[in-house]
Amino acid sequence: MPEFLLLHYDWLRALHIIAVMSWMAGMLYLPRLFVYHAGAAKGSESSETFKIMGRRLLKIIMNRAMAGAWVFGGLMLWANPALLQAPWMHGKLAAVLIMTGLHHGLGMYVKKFARDANTRTQKFYRILNEIPAFLMAVIVILAVAEPF
Repeated sequence: MPEFLLLHYDWLRALHIIAVMSWMAGMLYLPRLFVYHAGAAKGSESSETFKIMGRRLLKIIMNRAMAGAWVFGGLMLWANPALLQAPWMHGKLAAVLIMTGLHHGLGMYVKKFARDANTRTQKFYRILNEIPAFLMAVIVILAVAEPF
């Protein structure tokens, strides 16, 4: 199987990048939706719209994209296990694990908003919105520059 994967490595990498880009689009957009949702009155039309938008973004795009990123990334590692010896890959995988944890944390906020149980402010979500961008920068720098 690793031989087959190596023969199609460029396809795996392309699919991995597509999945990561889709995942990051959601990771950057969902906290921004939370900023607006936190400012909307509970039960208002806009609040109900944000509930639908957040749920669909998470379930239809982000969850699938995250799964794709993990599957295609895992297949690339299976095809080329020597990558696991590189210290930069350890850093990248650590950042991806943190991003995955953040993804699940955002999912918990989607559920809180759905129950009208949000207690966080718009400022909190503005700050939260910066974390995926920072992690994304770390991951890309590690993957492209391989600094160590």
